[in-house]
Amino acid sequence: MAKSRGPSRPPSEIEGGAIGEDDRRRRLPPLSMLRAFEAVGRHGSMRKAADDLGVCHTVVSRHVQNLQDWFGTRLVETGPRGVALTEQGHLVYAATAAAFDRIAEATAELRPDRAGARQLRLWCVPGLASRWLPPRLSDLQAALPGVEIVVRGTTERPDLKRGDADAAICFGEIAPEGGRAQLLERTRIFPVASPEWIARQPPIETLADLARCFLIHEDSRDQWRRFFRSAGHEPPSTLHGPRLWYASSAHEAALAGQGVALATRLQAADDLVAGRLVELLSTEVCLGGYWFVAGEQRWDTAVILRLRQWFATSVATTEGGLLDED
Repeated sequence: MAKSRGPSRPPSEIEGGAIGEDDRRRRLPPLSMLRAFEAVGRHGSMRKAADDLGVCHTVVSRHVQNLQDWFGTRLVETGPRGVALTEQGHLVYAATAAAFDRIAEATAELRPDRAGARQLRLWCVPGLASRWLPPRLSDLQAALPGVEIVVRGTTERPDLKRGDADAAICFGEIAPEGGRAQLLERTRIFPVASPEWIARQPPIETLADLARCFLIHEDSRDQWRRFFRSAGHEPPSTLHGPRLWYASSAHEAALAGQGVALATRLQAADDLVAGRLVELLSTEVCLGGYWFVAGEQRWDTAVILRLRQWFATSVATTEGGLLDED
């Protein structure tokens, strides 16, 4: 009779675990299934996940179904409001998303240093992207020799971990989440209009006079209301003027002599110096600041360091309108 050898050891315990590690990796589900499932979990929609991955939604649906078959359990539930993860789905999604985040961070770290592929993608709030930054692009390029600069004017916040952008300039009262942030300026915001428009109006000497003017709004009338209250004047229940969604559009309308817009000092600086716009009244209102944001892993890399140093210096040396910090 052959001697019993006792219970066999699992592969992870054989010879220091080397065979076990290889065995676990061979048993991973196909990457295409995991990519599709991660996108579905992130977007909560098969169709949005397909748009993200650039494939047909039926391909995503098939990958998710195959992944469920591979695990032998349901990972998603579909309903009228889209796709929801099951309890098991949340476990798989958490691990998969963390793994893809690490891959994206490593990719973002390595990509700028590849020969012939030095590109920097900057997302920037539209007001700065359209007004303040263009006259300074040659200076920015000089600070980043050999780097192709790609600027996207948007109010959206990039997902820096997933590599949407290398850095962003955001506006807000507190530091943006999703990366490391440096405050560039806690900025004044004030009413501006063209000299031609002002010449056609009765004198504007008080905040009450200003509130009766044709005001140009962004996406809502809330910013003007907050401005008036911060300046010490309760605004009327009705404020006149159109809503143009973006600060850059409101600024252009003011330049065209269409009314009064709110502008930050960086948005308005060059037009004030050139006389194309005039600041109305004298107020010291701050509703937020400009923030430089980049991923934690890349914060001190050479390109990001030069970029944030350039922004800090250029903002600080922009002429006029600094907020009195006392």
